[in-house]
This record gives sequence, C-alpha cells and structure tokens, in this order.
Amino acid sequence: MRHLLYILIFICFGTAATAQHNFKGYIDNNRWQNEVYLSVIEDYRTLDGINDEQIITKTSTNADGFFQFTGNQLDPNQKIYKLHVDNCTSFNQGSNHFEGHCTDSKDILFIAKRTDTITFPLSFDAQMFCDIISNNPRTAAFIKVDSLKEEMKFAYSEFRSKANRDLNNKKWFKTLQDFGETLDEPLAELYIYAFLSDRGNQFHNYYLEDLKSNNYYDELLGRLQDDYPNSSYAKQYEAELTSDKFIVSPSDYKSDFNWTYLLIGLLILSLLANVWFITSVKKRKAKQQSQAKEQLTKQEQNVLDLLLDNKTNKDIADALFVSVSTVKTHVNNVYKKLNVNSRDELKSLFNS
Repeated sequence: MRHLLYILIFICFGTAATAQHNFKGYIDNNRWQNEVYLSVIEDYRTLDGINDEQIITKTSTNADGFFQFTGNQLDPNQKIYKLHVDNCTSFNQGSNHFEGHCTDSKDILFIAKRTDTITFPLSFDAQMFCDIISNNPRTAAFIKVDSLKEEMKFAYSEFRSKANRDLNNKKWFKTLQDFGETLDEPLAELYIYAFLSDRGNQFHNYYLEDLKSNNYYDELLGRLQDDYPNSSYAKQYEAELTSDKFIVSPSDYKSDFNWTYLLIGLLILSLLANVWFITSVKKRKAKQQSQAKEQLTKQEQNVLDLLLDNKTNKDIADALFVSVSTVKTHVNNVYKKLNVNSRDELKSLFNS
C-alpha cells in the first residue's frame, strides 16, 4: 500500500511539474509567410494591431502549413493570448511589429493557461482559422463574441440611416453585454467592454450615458476581481471605470477630498505598471537570449559575441586565430541553431 501511495504521489507531482501547453494548427503557406507568432496580451486596450513587446515566441510551419507551440513557460492562470501571421518583409518586420502597422496580417485572440491543448484547424474562404478544439471551455469565448459582432455588422449594413444606427446602437449594445454574461468568463466581458467603450467607436457616447445608471459595470468589476484578483486586467479596468465615472458624473465626486491627488496617484500607478511591464518583458527576453546561447558551443558563442560587435568574418578569424572558412562554418551553425538567416535578424534577436 505504501509503495502504491508513493507511485500515485510521483505521478501527480510529476505530471504537474511537466505540464505543458500545446497550441497547434494550420495556415495557408501560399497566402502567408511561414512564420506564426504567439503573444500575450496584458493590456486589453492593445488587442488590435501587432506589438513586438508582447510577442512570446514564433515558430515556422512545415510544407503543409502545420505549426505547433509547446512548452511550460506560460502563466498557470488564464490570460489573453494571440496568434498572428503577416506578410511584412523580413527587412522591415521589426519596425512593423513594434509600430503595429503591418496592413497584411491576420490574428486570432483566445484565452489559455499553461496546461491547455488547443487545435486551430485550417479554414476556408481565405480565413486563417475556424473552429477551435480545446480542453479549456473558455478558450473560444472571444471567437463566439466575434461571431456575434459579424452578425451585428450585417444588421448595420441593411440601412445606412441615422435612425437605423440609433436603433441598432441601443439593441446591440445590450445584446453584446447580455451575451458576455452568458459566457461566464469575465475576460470575454472585458473584450466586449473594450469594444463598446472605445473612444473611436460609435458606441462610446452611448456607453457614457449607460454608465450613469447601469450597475453592470460595477458587477463586472466584482467578477474580474473574484476570478482574476491582482491581475493587470482587473486593475486597469478599475482605473478606467473610475476615470469614466468621474467624466460622466463629476458632481458625484465633489467633497473635501482633493481628487487631483487621486488622479495623480492613478497616473503614478499607471506609470509604475508600465515600468513593471517593460521590465518583465526585458527579463523574459534576457532569459530567452540566455537559453538561445546555451545551444551554442563555446567557440560558437565567441563567434556570436563578435558578430553582435559588428566584426567581419576576417576580423573574427584574426581574433580567434582560425581560418575564414572555419569562421563561416561557425556562423552558419549559429544561424541554424538560433533560427535566423542574417546578421540583422541576429541583432534583432539579441538587442533589447
């Protein structure tokens, strides 16, 4: 009996220690470059566009367009992730990702945690993804919301009049909120909130009016704090909600207390959050760089350091007392192990 107990403990803890995510699927290699990127979204206001600072890793597809991401580096708690492909040129890809203006791209947002297994099957009609198969029932919540938004777009396109817009604004605003609650996933509701409250969205004015009398927003804050306590999502939403409430009902905030201090405090908190986020990204990148270097031999690491120092092959040969042909062999090995094709890509990988 004691031996059986030890075996069960070993199985349970061994499985937990090696728990990994497994995200896989297909893309159309004829339509997209054969690289797929995985990003984590900490700021729900950056769901759209491409942000180099949010990219965790990338992988290349095989000849059939198959891709796969595995490992145990993801957060054990639920977070918002993004897969994206694009046709940015290799030369401009870094700047395009950072500035988020690659026009020819497609992405999919989903909810996941470290232990999830998710399949993204090949779709049709020039779409990149279709139905998601996952062991996590919350994974596809964003896809369901997007499907409803597509239905909404069709309703708006029937008649392009102000009267039609006003009626649809009221109808779809409530429809989206109610649908979010039925999903039983606060992050999906947050996705809807980000859409409805976006200052560039036609719903924004309706949102400000709704905020004056609807308890939904405070209830959503409670759900976020219960399911995702101390998360960046809950903190950011609470700060935005407080700010917007002050905008729509400043008289409710009149008191002996100097609210300037609160706004300054929120600003400082936002700055600290940004500093923390940037620092964590840099630490993650430094760890990735260290792991990348561990793949190389000592001599290849020496070659890598000299390449990053802008040394020519001849300079490297002189510094290491080897022939130029030997240097070329080392350089090719470095490129192959680090999955790059040029010095520029190598510098992009190791420069913060």
